This record gives sequence, structure tokens and C-alpha cells, in this order.
Amino acid sequence: MKTVLVTGGAGYIGAHTCKMLFKAGYAPVTYDNLSTGHKEFVKWGELVVGDLHDTEKLAKALEQYKPIAVIHFAASAYVGESVENPFKYYKNNVGGTLSLIEAMIRTNVKKLVFSSTCATYGVPDQLLIDELTPQHPINPYGRSKLMIEQILQDLSSRDQINYVALRYFNAAGADNDAEIGEWHDPETHLIPLAIQSADGGEILNVYGTDFATPDGTAVRDYIHVEDLAEGHIKALEYLSSGGISDAVNLGTGQGSSVDEIIKSLREIGVGVVYQNAPRRPGDPAFLVADNSKARSLLNWTVTNNNIKKTLETALTWHKKHGRK
Repeated sequence: MKTVLVTGGAGYIGAHTCKMLFKAGYAPVTYDNLSTGHKEFVKWGELVVGDLHDTEKLAKALEQYKPIAVIHFAASAYVGESVENPFKYYKNNVGGTLSLIEAMIRTNVKKLVFSSTCATYGVPDQLLIDELTPQHPINPYGRSKLMIEQILQDLSSRDQINYVALRYFNAAGADNDAEIGEWHDPETHLIPLAIQSADGGEILNVYGTDFATPDGTAVRDYIHVEDLAEGHIKALEYLSSGGISDAVNLGTGQGSSVDEIIKSLREIGVGVVYQNAPRRPGDPAFLVADNSKARSLLNWTVTNNNIKKTLETALTWHKKHGRK
């Protein structure tokens, strides 16, 4: 089996990717400091507990397991926290990635699939966002990811790294076996917060009801986490077959408003408790992907494009594991 090192493989998206790598015939090795990830999510392959800033430990792991590539998820990923503590985001995201790249260069591991974000686009002036949309991030989280993309471009031009940067839209749902789900502390994402509000959790805040959208609430592109994980495998295969460095959006190409999410949850039995709140500064009305490049370049397809079914997988996981 071909080995792949997965930084942050104990997290929500990382663990789903490890599961799908294993099912596709790879041997994933998770490298995670477990600060936000969950040891119980590491069920497919080995776990190396280590920090991304520990270049020596990373290099030893790369030498020991001899992976064909690295899939890099490990990062701080709360937009609001990044505004309050920007230094943490530049240190963890940019500094940690530089440590990883140094270890990769030292051990001659060249292929990297990088977890980027649609937050690099900032507030776009078009409804469907393609990869040529100008990148003007409006918070330190988005800026840290864009900095990494720029670093990777420079290193790729010197043939030191061969990479695919995957710009995610809104990950959602859980695997169909309900083994892994969205579990953050603190939780900031709409769908788990909406489910928790019905279970006695905090009232869900709907930030903004006066956007220029059909129902006034913000529209986002919710991509099922298994489709997102499959995108990483497709990017890995692309690099393995000689593909050149590139950046690619991963989204469904369809948008759902906050109000539509709440109504769909209620239709499947979730009594969401919510209140309207003012818009957050910088929140775009629409964030929806043009995914044509992913389809053509990576031969990737969206298989879970029914938002209600995606919500059902999230609900099943929350019920099974009692997350409140």
C-alpha cells in the first residue's frame, strides 16, 4: 500500500479523508498534536502525535513512513479568533506550514495537497466564484492561507514542491456510516449549531436578514464532507500522474441560504431555535463555487448534491454520538 502522511488527520475533514484514503487502497498516517482533533477519529492507519512546528519530528516521520505525498490539513481555522489573535494564525498556519515544507524538502517528499479556503477570495463581486476571481481576504485566517498559497507558488517555480491547493467552500454532513462528524470546541458552524439549538443548546444566531438574496439571509455552498475528502484523493492522483501545481475550488456549485437550511432541518424533525442578529462585518451575501475546474482537471464529481440528505447525515451522527 502507498503511504500518505496526513497532517491534522484527527480533525473533521482530515479524518474523513483518512477513511476514504484507506478505502481507496492507501495507508494514511495521521500527524496531529490533538489540540483540536480527536484521537477516536484516527481509525484508519497509524497516529503520530506531534506538533507541526517540530520540524525534526516531522522529518523523522517522513523518513520512517516514506509517504508518496503529504495532505496538509493542520491549521487554526476560526475566522473570528483570527481577528482577535492574528499572531496565532500567522504562527500556526504560515509558520507551521514552513516547518512542514522544510521537513519535506529535507526528506525529498515533493507532493503536497494543501487545505486552502474560499476565504482567500474575501468579498467577491460575482455570484459564482472561479479560480481567477481576485483574492482579497478580509481576515487573518484567509490571509494566512493565501500567504501559504503564494509560498507554494514560489517553491513550485523552483521545483521544490509540487502541489494542489484546494479552496474549500462550506464542509457539511458526516460519513454515511456515522463514524465521524463535525465536532469542534467551540463550535462555530451553522449546521451543528442549528442541531444543538434544538437539543437545549444555545439559541442559533442568524446573522443578517437583509442581504440581497431571495430570502434575505446569506447563501453558502455546502459541500458534503465525503465529496470534499474525495477531492483530496483526486488531487493526489492528479499529482501522482504528473500533474503540475495548481489551485482548485471544491464546492457543489449550488447555494443554500441560512433560512433554507433551517427549514430543511425542520422538515427532517429538527426544531431549530433561532433569533435574528445583525450582519457580521465583511460577510458576503453569496459564496458559491464554480467547480468546473475540479471536474475537468481532477475528474472530480459531486455525488452528494441534495442538501437535505447532507443534513440527515449530520443529524444521524449527532444523534448517535450525543454531541450537544
